[in-house]
Amino acid sequence: MASIAILRPSSASRLRVPVSSAAASSASSSSSSFRPNTPYFATFLARRALSSYLVTPKELNDALKKNPPSPISTAPRVIPLCAAWFMPNDPEGRTGIQVFRQQRIPKARFFDLDKVIDKHSDYPHMLPAPKTFAAAMSELGIRREDTVVVYDTKELGIFSAPRVGWTLKVFGHENVHILNNFRLWVDEGHPTESGEMYTIECHPYPIPEIDSDKVASYEDVREIALDHNKEGAEGVQILDARSNGRWTGNDPEPRPGLSSGHMPGSINVPFNEVLDPQTKAFLPKDQLKKLFETKGVDPNKPIVSTCGTGVTAVVVDTALHEAGFGTPESRKVYDGSWTEWAQRVRPSDSLIRTSES
Repeated sequence: MASIAILRPSSASRLRVPVSSAAASSASSSSSSFRPNTPYFATFLARRALSSYLVTPKELNDALKKNPPSPISTAPRVIPLCAAWFMPNDPEGRTGIQVFRQQRIPKARFFDLDKVIDKHSDYPHMLPAPKTFAAAMSELGIRREDTVVVYDTKELGIFSAPRVGWTLKVFGHENVHILNNFRLWVDEGHPTESGEMYTIECHPYPIPEIDSDKVASYEDVREIALDHNKEGAEGVQILDARSNGRWTGNDPEPRPGLSSGHMPGSINVPFNEVLDPQTKAFLPKDQLKKLFETKGVDPNKPIVSTCGTGVTAVVVDTALHEAGFGTPESRKVYDGSWTEWAQRVRPSDSLIRTSES
């Protein structure tokens, strides 16, 4: 395969893209063979504009302005994906689709966290089958090469977007980012729209393989809990993102009939503690690092994050990533989280603790 060089618009460095020999010959004979609106160049601009996992409102707004102007273009795009979701006991009875219709980033799509799940599971929000995920992405009009920026509601701030971003990564979607956050997007005066979502053209999305290395199962976590304080154990840390009241067992779970408490040896890191109390965006990296150090988290040991149903666990997992605690290979999310745990553990195992034990 031959290659041609593409000159970056702001520097003299080069990006090399493989093309056929015939294409290379054609490119050398005509300066118009590779223009800034080609798919290769669009992909490069999107990745260059969004270099970190968390992106600011300005970074996203600037990236969206570089999207291909034509709706029939095959060039990769930057797509805002709303992951708005509320707890089943939300005091105002709000729903994700409701707030999406009220205010959203222009041309955003809506990812329904209550529908793109394993519908055969007894537990909420379990990862869907690869075929289900691919069908959802196709219906959203998202192509494999698109850059997806997931965001939350302005009402809650960072909450469910990290879970959706993690889901995309588990299924191998390479270019995924989290907006930090939509509340700041609105406060800074970036454009929004409302009303019903416009018609989206579906695109075939290949059925992916699941990256099981990012996911902890009930059996995995049970083994960790049983090994707690045993000599020679690996020392995997469990971080619980639920409120302290639920973790200690003093407050009830939001789902009726579910006992509260925590897993042996788990560390309570309520997800709201990794967020700025005013903006509900992630804290700066230095503050996140200090928080985890104060909690006694070892950055060099494996970590499993958990919560109620696997949603806010990923808020903590994302904060760990930002703080430099662990690696993608040493961090996992317990998919079933406390809802599965409290229903599956046997009383004889003594694997539900209360108070500070």
